[in-house]
Amino acid sequence: MITKKDITDLTYIIIGCAIEVHKELGPGLLESIYHSCFVEELSRKDLSYKSELQVPVIYKGKCLDAALRLDVLVEDIMVVEIKAVETILPVHQAQLLTYLKLLEKPKGILLNFNCTNIFKEGQKTMVNEYYSILPY
Repeated sequence: MITKKDITDLTYIIIGCAIEVHKELGPGLLESIYHSCFVEELSRKDLSYKSELQVPVIYKGKCLDAALRLDVLVEDIMVVEIKAVETILPVHQAQLLTYLKLLEKPKGILLNFNCTNIFKEGQKTMVNEYYSILPY
């Protein structure tokens, strides 16, 4: 069973991958470029991931054919949403929380590569009720 410590350790590795990409490329590129480089870093760390994963949308008990895709799901536990925007907006945070809820995942990371320092200003982690029930 996955623990909060496992998720914390994975969080540090994922943010480290983002820092490595940002250190190499800097700000100012398209989100798709950062996405490609980020999953390359995940591969170099031998982490399993799914990229551009289609998220099922269940509406009143029916699975809809909706084109909802998240950027990266790491180790089948951590949702990573990649941005290259001027400012992280509440809608970006809501998007991540929605992915967590729909996939029943405990934690996600919002990464914004259009910043000066990923660690200080370019990442935001979010948890939900699935995280609170995990053991330490």
